[in-house]
Amino acid sequence: MTPLTPGATARRMHGLVEPIGLIPYAAAEPAGALLALGLRNYWDTYFAGRAAPLGRDVPAGVVHAIFCNFAPGEAARHIPRVWDLITPEAALAARDRGCAAALRRMLGDLAGNPSVARAAGLAVKAATGTRTEGRPLYAALRTLPAPEQPLARLWHAGNLLREHRGDGHVVALAANGIGGTEAHVLLALSQGMPAEKSGRVWHLPRAAGCGRGRHARARPGRRRWLAHRRRPRHQGPDRGAHRRSRRAGLRRPPTG
Repeated sequence: MTPLTPGATARRMHGLVEPIGLIPYAAAEPAGALLALGLRNYWDTYFAGRAAPLGRDVPAGVVHAIFCNFAPGEAARHIPRVWDLITPEAALAARDRGCAAALRRMLGDLAGNPSVARAAGLAVKAATGTRTEGRPLYAALRTLPAPEQPLARLWHAGNLLREHRGDGHVVALAANGIGGTEAHVLLALSQGMPAEKSGRVWHLPRAAGCGRGRHARARPGRRRWLAHRRRPRHQGPDRGAHRRSRRAGLRRPPTG
């Protein structure tokens, strides 16, 4: 058997873990558990469930910055209002219950298999074995104890791994000067979708306008425009040297 490279291993793990991390956004049970506590709609459940590890005193502007990929003002439509309806602790508990219930439904007869507990233990070990610097949402989740029940423990690990990756996405976007709303526009265009149809672009008028403008600009040569957006900011003759210099700087230990 050909040994797996780090990149192939990462892609394989993504295929295994991502369906677990996606449960609160794709399954009905987590949102239903939060709606039963008095939240108004799905986006209330999204912001309450995902922002709960940060605590109720973190203002909407900070939640917006950490989440990154919402239109300006969207977080403020839900934070801190949701905390007038439920506590962060109640939101976390309801979300965990709902995700564990959804995972039980998805696994069916396998839900009680001893291999689930082993997989959960390995997943938690992997999810907690890395650094937290520069990853605020992942770091907040790391302060929470891992559940003992195997299904809840497996969901907790999947959520940790997904938010670790998500924090990394934010760093990459910021390093390349791409805003959160623009990232969704770029994703929509790269998939051949009209930008204004992207799920997080139409929430506010300003965001929808952004999508229409980017889409109009991209129509004549969408691929060329997207390729241009991916280029490094350095436009000198030796771009490879520029990229190597940036990587070296990232590897250099902090000083001061």
